[in-house]
Amino acid sequence: MSALAIFYALLFYAATLMLVGGLAVKIRSYAKTPAPLLIPTTPAPIDATGVVLRMTREVVFFESLFKASKWTWVFGWLFHASLLLVLLRHLRYFQQPVWAPIVFVQFFGTYAGLTLIAGLIGLWARRILVDRVRYISTPSDHLHLALLLAIGLSGLAMRFVAHTDIVALKAFMLGLMRFDIQPLPADPLLLLHLTLVALLMIVFPISKLLHAPGLFFSPTRMQIDNPREARHLASWAAALDR
Repeated sequence: MSALAIFYALLFYAATLMLVGGLAVKIRSYAKTPAPLLIPTTPAPIDATGVVLRMTREVVFFESLFKASKWTWVFGWLFHASLLLVLLRHLRYFQQPVWAPIVFVQFFGTYAGLTLIAGLIGLWARRILVDRVRYISTPSDHLHLALLLAIGLSGLAMRFVAHTDIVALKAFMLGLMRFDIQPLPADPLLLLHLTLVALLMIVFPISKLLHAPGLFFSPTRMQIDNPREARHLASWAAALDR
């Protein structure tokens, strides 16, 4: 067992703990944050079924972003849809045997890496070229985009330029899941890619990328517009109301 394999195994164990633990803490904080006012963005659903449909449209089609900015929606939806396909494609490294749906998505996941890069470039160009967006952009916004772009480009480079030993890589990943560390290929491009992915896992819980789980706790999206039919009372105020 090489020192390189041990280092990257420990790195990914630590990154996974920070990702899962950080997300758990943030989601718990979101869930406990009081919502004293009924503030759904209108036109809003008037029952639970309507809320489910609204959230489905928001998660799948980015409905509010589409209404706000068509160009941002194009690049944002392209990036997120491509990212989903890329992540599904990478599931093959954690499965043996590989599920049939994951085998089916391999072709699409390969070229989704190209559209992922296109979406990221469009989103980054927006932060540079649009005055009002450039004004509110912080260094962390640019660093997040740079990190995602570097991950995508290094992954594409391994796919189309400098191939790595994916059999050995899969053995390493399966070994991590079984706490049985296996040899890791020492390809510089692969090591760069894995380092960047681990870095993304570490910073995810403390970054703006948390809009992913945060969307499901947004009162403007999750609340039912029924102020006349039911009295809205925050959980912390309910105890005082007794």
